[in-house]
Amino acid sequence: MAWWRRARPGRPGGSDARPRAAAAARDAAGRLRRGWLPVVEATLAATVAWILATRLVGHPQPFFAPAAALIVLGQARGQRMRRAVEVVLGVAAGVLVADLVVQALGPRTSWTVFTVILLTVALAVAIGASSVTAVQAAVSALYLVVVAPPTEGLVPFRFVDALIGGGVALVASQLIDARRPFAPLVAEFRHTFEELAGVLDEIAAALDRADDAAALAALERARHADARVERLRGAVRAAGEALRLNLRRREHLGRLRSVEGSIRQIDYAVRNVRVLARAAVTLTRGAAPVPADLGGAVRTLGAAVRSAGDALAADLAGQDEIADTHAARADVAALEAVRAAGRLFTPGQTLPLAMIIGQIRAAAIDLLRGVGVDDDATVLSRVDAAVTGPDA
Repeated sequence: MAWWRRARPGRPGGSDARPRAAAAARDAAGRLRRGWLPVVEATLAATVAWILATRLVGHPQPFFAPAAALIVLGQARGQRMRRAVEVVLGVAAGVLVADLVVQALGPRTSWTVFTVILLTVALAVAIGASSVTAVQAAVSALYLVVVAPPTEGLVPFRFVDALIGGGVALVASQLIDARRPFAPLVAEFRHTFEELAGVLDEIAAALDRADDAAALAALERARHADARVERLRGAVRAAGEALRLNLRRREHLGRLRSVEGSIRQIDYAVRNVRVLARAAVTLTRGAAPVPADLGGAVRTLGAAVRSAGDALAADLAGQDEIADTHAARADVAALEAVRAAGRLFTPGQTLPLAMIIGQIRAAAIDLLRGVGVDDDATVLSRVDAAVTGPDA
């Protein structure tokens, strides 16, 4: 009986509950510490929109002003300008539909609510509007039907409220990035490349020890790298929106377009690393020995990835000389990784080894395309020369 008391799971509210509660509180505090800025941004924007609508426009109940500000700020950076326009259009459509239906059926009836929802959603679908626009149109119409039926003097206020809320949200979202619009994108670049290089380091360590469990862990990490690329694309959209709204910095849009081209190559490199990780799992689980220098080749590719990330980040920051230095290092390391892997490709090698060597070559090509100015034919020629040259 004493053994059962010691072994049974902790009951709710017992000693196990307190550590879990403390861990949950720490997690919540950490999330709040990392995400306090959007909380303050949304609160201030909604409040300012309310003040402007009440004191500047004179509307006694400007519900749509803070609501529009919150809806726009709830979107990811890079989509807020479009969402602001959609919110205003959604309010306008909802007001129009509600006005017509109330005039025909009267306010606050079940048939009025049914008809308003049906018409607003159908109209949004018919014109190909997004879900944000459809919901905003329906909410606007319902508010006017149920809470404040439209009159001749109230209809224009809703549209103006939405315009104020959307405008305040756009201004608030740009205040953070006004001085350094590229800063979030630079940080995202560094995180993305560091994560990809970390995956390669894990693969190299697994190959060094012929450790299939470590190779599986590296593969699992590689499968999450796609999310980094999507965040990188989102950061590019956010930087583009910040530049378009900042008239003094629009000349930097050309630099951003070149970055968009580099992201395509980064995406290819991420896929190649994932295939490389999968082949590493197969190789470490097989009976054939892992070549001693294979991990070093993968580790050198990781160094090339880090240098490529530093080059792109420095280029965005306007540090051209530093960017050229890092790009040159990435170039040297990528070709060295190809050269080292090529020396291991001898007759009789296993298919997983051949796949790893091929993916090192493919990832190196994508890195060189991303950070260099050479065209595709030149890049391919240089990589082929690294494989078949005197050192091969």
